This record gives sequence, structure tokens and C-alpha cells, in this order.
Amino acid sequence: MLSTSTLKQIMQERKSVRKYNANTKISRETIMQLLQDAISAPSSSNMQPWRFIVIDDKEIQKNINFFSFNQEQIETASAIIAVIGDMEMYVNAEEIYAKNVELGYMPEEIAKKLAQDALTMYGSASTKTLENIVHFDAGLVTMQIMLLAKEMGYDTVPMGGFDKAKFAEYMELPANEIPILLLAIGEAAAPAYGSSRLPIDRLVRFNQ
Repeated sequence: MLSTSTLKQIMQERKSVRKYNANTKISRETIMQLLQDAISAPSSSNMQPWRFIVIDDKEIQKNINFFSFNQEQIETASAIIAVIGDMEMYVNAEEIYAKNVELGYMPEEIAKKLAQDALTMYGSASTKTLENIVHFDAGLVTMQIMLLAKEMGYDTVPMGGFDKAKFAEYMELPANEIPILLLAIGEAAAPAYGSSRLPIDRLVRFNQ
């Protein structure tokens, strides 16, 4: 388990890197382990709406860059992890809560009620509400991916600047899946710029 000081160090050392060594390869096994660890992130009602498309084919990386504002890192990173939001994540409610019962996390009667509540609540939610939920949850899991990647010695940069409609069309996403962000991962070829932060006393209020 990471010590507090080590976690803080990883958080401080994580920067948005935009120049990558194009010759560095990250195995699919490594990326799968990274994502397996990252999905411990919390999500709304534990519906886990995140889906991932790992793009490690250089030709595909080049193709998606045509509608991603020609960002160098999209083509030179070892891989691009597209973070996708599943707007129908609630259809997995019964499976998720049944697994909680199997693992001894909760009694069956409670699990059944929670599953039904999730199906009812999310199944009747508006498109806008579901979009807000999957975007929020995608942010939680993406932050974990970036910190875990840094712990492994890799750098990342999250990118929201791409044509999401064209990406969805190119990748032939089903109607229930929406692209949220692209995350480049690889070995830095040049240091990232430092970035300042506003004073904390301008950002925090207590009880007002």
C-alpha cells in the first residue's frame, strides 16, 4: 500500500505531457492491469458507466487525429485510451448487485431492492441527467488511471478537444455509448511544463 508521502509525491509529479517517445511500447497486459486497478473508482450507485477503447494501432491513432485538432501526442503516445460513457449502464444493475451478494458484501434482499431502485431511477432519467452522471463518473476513473500510470513510470495527458461525433462514427460506437475524453499514455520525450495553482484561500469557504 502506498504511503501518504508517496501518494502525494505521485500527485505532484503527474503533469500533462504532450511530447512522447514514439518508439516506446506498452504491452496490452500492462494496460489491462492499469485499467483493472483504476476501476476501483467510485461511481453513481456503483453502476460503473465507464467503457474503454485502447487504441495502440498507429494507423488508427493517425486517423483519429484528423478530427482531434492534429495534436502531436495522439500519434506519438504508446496508446490512446478513449474513455466512453455507457448511457445504459443501469441494465447491469442486477448483475452488479448479485455479485455483491456472492462476495458477501450485502444480504440478497437488500441487493435486489438496490438493483430494482437503480433500474427504475436511471431507466426513467432524462438524457441530460444520464450524460451528467457518466461524465462525472468518467472523471473519477480517469484521475485514477493517470495517477496509477504515473506510479508505473508512464505519463499521460487527458484531451477533451476532439470531434466527439466524428469519433463515435469512426469507431462505430453504439447509440448508448458516448465518447468523453481521450487519454494519451506513454514515455515522456520532453518534460511537461509546470503549472501554477490559485491560492487555496481563494478557493475554499467554510459554512457560507
